[in-house]
Amino acid sequence: MIRNNMRQYSMVIALIFIMVLFQILTNGLLLQPLNITNLILQNSYILVLAIGMVLVIITGHIDLSVGSIAAFVGAISAILMVNYEIPTFLAVIISLLVGAIIGAWQGFWVAYVKIPAFIVTLAGMLLFRGLTMIVLEGKSIAPFPESFQKISSGFIPDVASSGSLHLLTIIIGLALSVIIIFTELKNRRTKLKFNFEVQSVGMFVLKLIGMVALLNVFTYILATYEGIPNILIILAVLIVIYTFVTNKTKAGRHVYAIGGNEKAAQLSGIKTKRMTFWVFVNMGVLSALSGLLFAARLNAATPKAGNLFELDAIAACFIGGASAYGGIGTVPGAIIGGLVMGIMNNGMSLLGLGIDWQQGIKGLVLLAAVAFDIYNKNKAS
Repeated sequence: MIRNNMRQYSMVIALIFIMVLFQILTNGLLLQPLNITNLILQNSYILVLAIGMVLVIITGHIDLSVGSIAAFVGAISAILMVNYEIPTFLAVIISLLVGAIIGAWQGFWVAYVKIPAFIVTLAGMLLFRGLTMIVLEGKSIAPFPESFQKISSGFIPDVASSGSLHLLTIIIGLALSVIIIFTELKNRRTKLKFNFEVQSVGMFVLKLIGMVALLNVFTYILATYEGIPNILIILAVLIVIYTFVTNKTKAGRHVYAIGGNEKAAQLSGIKTKRMTFWVFVNMGVLSALSGLLFAARLNAATPKAGNLFELDAIAACFIGGASAYGGIGTVPGAIIGGLVMGIMNNGMSLLGLGIDWQQGIKGLVLLAAVAFDIYNKNKAS
């Protein structure tokens, strides 16, 4: 039981260990309310990319162009909102459509022309980085309307004035605790009904207490500052939707089947080309959303935006348990991997380590995660 749970929750345990380590090394700075909020705001666009990237990796492909697409869409949104004064909502919709069109362009070459995704997206990385420089003419465009800035840097308003605590955040934490308890109990009853293997009562109760405690500590920390950031609501909605799609829908099962064995999936009746195409369309939309979030936080569209975003997103997926061979990976795992990278970046910055050391350490962590995946695959075979 201990071995199975260690394997299932190894990345969660690693995340907690890294948090405790940097909390000690930084003399308590890491988990300060202001720093926790900054962690969410600074890593939001990478986590959005990781959600889309994990689907691409599960199908056995890779996308190197997401950072350039994010920069290009951010530039387009700035031109629409700042130069042409188009309303924020309409500009956001147009920007997401641009992302979908770019994803469709790349998906066509990968799915139907059968050019390797590595080559297609490498070309896309160069193409859209160049287009970003052209449309911005090498200059930054700013500032964005205040309504757009709030997407990435705003907070949900409180229901009432309650002194130093954000009351609505506390209420949301308690409501989510009830939902988690109800969902976990329902899932356990369903498994028992069909005679599936379940955790012992003690382990189940311990897991439930741990989840609820962590959630309420997290919401309490946020409540002592400004409350829940708007971007956290967007991330939570994306995580719920994509977790449901990958675990509970036919499309999600098809994505895993393609990554496991594309030829077998095709012979079983799955439209592999169409599914691969839509995975890249989805990646284009999420790249566009990431670009919008980054532009809103920076309050400017710059030619250098999105630099190395693709590497952070790919690293988050592999660290979170996605397989380099395809067919394996989860959305929550990618989020945990992204948080591991984000906390390491933040913790090392608080400690005063230079960017050279940060890049080197992140590279070693990524290499270790992929080596661990290959070791498990060889052991299983």
